[in-house]
Amino acid sequence: MLCVKNGTIFTVAQQQEFVGDMLVKDGKIVEIGQNLSGKADEVIDATGLFVFPGFVDAHSHLGLAGYAMRFEGMDFNELTDSMTPHMEAIDSFNPQDESVKMAIEGGVTTVGTGPGSANVIGGTFIAVKTAGTRVDDMIVKRKVAMKCAFGENPKFQYKEKDTCTRMAVAAKLRTMLRKTKEYMAKKEAAAGDVSKIPAYDEKLEAMIPVVTKEIPFKAHAHRADDIFTALRVANEMDVRITLEHCTEGHLIADYLAKENVPISVGPSLGHATKIELRNKSFETPGILAKAGCEVSIITDAPVIPQQYLTLCAALAIKSGMDKFEALKAITINPARHLEIQDRVGTLEKGKDADFVITDGCPFEIDTKVLKVYINGVSAL
Repeated sequence: MLCVKNGTIFTVAQQQEFVGDMLVKDGKIVEIGQNLSGKADEVIDATGLFVFPGFVDAHSHLGLAGYAMRFEGMDFNELTDSMTPHMEAIDSFNPQDESVKMAIEGGVTTVGTGPGSANVIGGTFIAVKTAGTRVDDMIVKRKVAMKCAFGENPKFQYKEKDTCTRMAVAAKLRTMLRKTKEYMAKKEAAAGDVSKIPAYDEKLEAMIPVVTKEIPFKAHAHRADDIFTALRVANEMDVRITLEHCTEGHLIADYLAKENVPISVGPSLGHATKIELRNKSFETPGILAKAGCEVSIITDAPVIPQQYLTLCAALAIKSGMDKFEALKAITINPARHLEIQDRVGTLEKGKDADFVITDGCPFEIDTKVLKVYINGVSAL
């Protein structure tokens, strides 16, 4: 039994921090309260230090985009086909990549990582812990969402092949969803009769969890009109959706609040590298949160290095976001976004013992991450 003693604990399950103890056993939090160290075999004295849930990024390409590499190490866009729902992030994730350890050094303990945004449909994201040797042992949830993309990326990548307008992107998504529903209907009608079952189609098989609403579309959309198109297609085809990047979300915040879908915002740091980013701002997450949206702040690593997730939250605070909302945006909100909130995102009894100990507020530039535990084991 491990006890973190006398730390200032930010559970995020409640807004107010308090000085207390936390007991950990077999990778889980077993108790949070006062004077618990007598029950422990090992004690970490956190007097004067801060204890936070492990930070969570809902949208990253960590482990799929090789550190210090360009073309030879990029395994997150399958560029041979604009429609690749059968691709799985688990098959590209490299736990040994240097960027994964850097994530731990920044206190990031869980990420949603997966295919990029070159394709109309790119494949499935995974939720994964940042400590481990074999990805199979690091998985929190193997399939959290099906990546799709609107706007300039698929247009640019496939303009010489089959997609050069926003109309084509939306049409391809509708077609794939309709084909999947037809495929499912034929399988059901066959009632196990091998002679009547349609020929196996790996793309349509991969799309079935989207159609049955087991997983949502993870929709890359920057511009306001692309955001609305993503929502329109999802509503027309009766599938679930999360909004990713949402660069112009602050321009349509009232509309998005009514939609009640998870929203991730970022990467907001850096130059506007394409026309659909011209309105990006660190004000966006705060405006959306104030409108009533559930907001996650993301790095889109390696666009912003994964370890700087807290810096992105700090810059959102500087631009008007409430500090507690910013903390939620890198803990419980992304956990909900990835639908793994039963395991991570807050410090509560029964949840995974993923926690970060710092010597100050994580939103201050000179604060140091002193210790990181993942599944109750020291990772830093």
